[in-house]
Amino acid sequence: MRKLIPISLLFLGVLAFSSFVAPTKKSDFMAEVKWYTFEEAVQANKTNPKKFMVDVYTDWCGWCKRMDKATFQQAEISKYLNDNFYAVKLDAEMKDDIAFKGHTFNFVPNAGRKGVHTLAYSLLEGSMSYPSIVFLDENVDRIMVSKGYKGPEDFLKELKYTAEDHYKKTSLNVFKASNN
Repeated sequence: MRKLIPISLLFLGVLAFSSFVAPTKKSDFMAEVKWYTFEEAVQANKTNPKKFMVDVYTDWCGWCKRMDKATFQQAEISKYLNDNFYAVKLDAEMKDDIAFKGHTFNFVPNAGRKGVHTLAYSLLEGSMSYPSIVFLDENVDRIMVSKGYKGPEDFLKELKYTAEDHYKKTSLNVFKASNN
């Protein structure tokens, strides 16, 4: 019984202290990226030109899901994306057709693991790897492809490299090394 009293007092003390600590707001660590379909982004770009950040993913990709939670939900990342890019989610195995630049991109069932959408194939130049981020300029022309999972710090450097046109002057590796 004597051992139970100090443990109970400790528990009550922690409980009392926690009632005086300001709760962490969800917005301090998580924020919402405004996601567009490819067609919505192309349409919006006609009146308000911006670069595109296309997240090419699949439903079965574990690293894609991790990047959604660990990277895209960071307040600094989502704010930078929303301010500087049209953020597009593109399922590499989607079944819907997409008309773009005079072509109709569609799903090919007998390609890849579960089939592949030809727009994803085109954007990734046939090198299907998930997650892959494709950066496009305001004319919807490819700037670069970034393959694999990226944590928030590394991904923010890629966003700045692209949005601030550093890609026109230097390589990504040089930019990242000089911005540590």
